[in-house]
Amino acid sequence: MENSNNNKLVLVTGGSGFIASYCMIALLNAGFKVRASLRAPKKADEVKHMLRQGGIRSFEALSFVTADLQDESSWDAAVKDCTYVIHVASPTPNTDAKTLDDFVIPARNGVLFVMRAAKKAGVKRVVLTSAFGAVGMGTHKTSLYTEEDWTVINDTVAPYQHSKTVSERAAWEFIENEGAGMELATVNPTGVYGPVLSADMSHSVQSIIQMLNGGMKSGCPKMSFSYVDVRDVADLHLKAMVSPAASGQRFIASAGRPYSMLEVANVLRKHLGEKAAKVPTKEIPSWLIKFTALFNPKVRMVVPLLGMVKGASSQKAKNLLNWQPRSTEEAILATANSLLDLNLIK
Repeated sequence: MENSNNNKLVLVTGGSGFIASYCMIALLNAGFKVRASLRAPKKADEVKHMLRQGGIRSFEALSFVTADLQDESSWDAAVKDCTYVIHVASPTPNTDAKTLDDFVIPARNGVLFVMRAAKKAGVKRVVLTSAFGAVGMGTHKTSLYTEEDWTVINDTVAPYQHSKTVSERAAWEFIENEGAGMELATVNPTGVYGPVLSADMSHSVQSIIQMLNGGMKSGCPKMSFSYVDVRDVADLHLKAMVSPAASGQRFIASAGRPYSMLEVANVLRKHLGEKAAKVPTKEIPSWLIKFTALFNPKVRMVVPLLGMVKGASSQKAKNLLNWQPRSTEEAILATANSLLDLNLIK
């Protein structure tokens, strides 16, 4: 990246998150100035610790701002003087969230608050972290999902995926109706693996923790998903931010073909030896999981995913932006090794 990046300030929202941390690492390494938004200022030291873990040694180009996705007025100061915004933050509903609106309304409003503030401040481009959950849920395809696909909201779509779909659509509508002069690109990651920097990590990593801890000793549920390494997700955000070709585009981030949970387990056992002693060796019949779900609410959440095979194409990112992700196997092992190194496995 050219030295002119040094004068360009990028706001990264939700700076304490897994994907946001890696976006900040990529931006700082590329010479940008970074401002990270946090809901709680006291988290700044924790974020610096994560960035150090990711190889950052100097924090001269990093600053912090306090902003909350439920407080529209907090975003004017956050976006001031920024050339770009990478909007990663997604509000986490309170544990007592009971209705769909508890998920959807904060997510939609949060996106619109950031977009409005960015527009007022003269931001050139916003890159929104959406999700494969806004692309490929509520439908069945035998072919790979692409950026042309949108989740069809119905009873099979989980509240989080519903909220991601609604909030991404709101961002595109804002650009179309009120965003003249400002550009938007979205990154839609599949399941996110990769080296964890702290106990704050993506939801997908929990399945590897469960496997290594023996939480799936009786077997894996029968389901298959595409995955991607968090370092490649960050790289795609950076490319989507600066490339002229990325304006107005969605980009799926996926390392390749879907892997079943058992295939993920097999990768761990093949490469980790004794450290993978508790990793499952077989699949559980779906009927047994459905029966257990009658008595166990946690298991009930898995039922809609049983038998699911969700394949996603990242050809667009490769063609338009020359994006070259690591293999799924490398992402799986990087996740596991980092969990072991940080003593996050019992």
